[in-house]
Amino acid sequence: MRYKIIIEYDGTPFVGWQRQDNGLSVQECIETAIESLFQEKPTLFGAGRTDSGVHATGQVAHFDITTKELDTYSIKTGLNHYLKIYPISILDVTEVDAKFHSRFDATERKYLYRIINRTSPLSIEKGRAWLVMKDLNLEKMQACIPIIEGKHDFTTFRSVNCQSKSPIKTLNSCKITRQDDNIYFGFVAPSFLQHQIRSIVGTLKMVGEELWDVERFKEALEAKDRSKCGALAPADGLYFMEVSY
Repeated sequence: MRYKIIIEYDGTPFVGWQRQDNGLSVQECIETAIESLFQEKPTLFGAGRTDSGVHATGQVAHFDITTKELDTYSIKTGLNHYLKIYPISILDVTEVDAKFHSRFDATERKYLYRIINRTSPLSIEKGRAWLVMKDLNLEKMQACIPIIEGKHDFTTFRSVNCQSKSPIKTLNSCKITRQDDNIYFGFVAPSFLQHQIRSIVGTLKMVGEELWDVERFKEALEAKDRSKCGALAPADGLYFMEVSY
């Protein structure tokens, strides 16, 4: 049996989604929970890899089970029981066709980045948004959207450690909105480069602070040079929201 799961997690205590030798990952925690429930060692395949500190409200993954058969409600409640010591929640479990693949079948991935734009420090929201104390010009940041939407070489906004075969990606849409102190950056694309969103947001923040103008943002993208990136936004403001199939 192959099962698709939808996962919510706070990325703060983890080294990221992917299992690593240098600390606890979200993947490892869920694989351990699956093994405890089924007495079978699984491999969990995620729709996307999130970095340390990045959160998710709709990460998707799948795994195979060859022995014990349980209904999907029992799987969800059972996994949540074993995961209760971690900030990880299984929101949904569905039995899927054996050909389904959470990563390769995905057609779109949606991310949200949150900035809280105020002069007071964060208390409740600490670790869940980027605090920017200098007032940001929303209109100037929005003026950069047409520059990055569509198909481009995003080398400037790509981590030097990115393992993607090509820096060329298609950004289907980017929206920047404000509600009170919250500034939301919404990104939709088939796939993303490592640090692409955080690099774009960090550079847009410099435009919003009026340290950069819109033309300089355009020149940075066209340079296809990582050294021209303005800044890297911190991980704790980034959320993996949804995957479409």
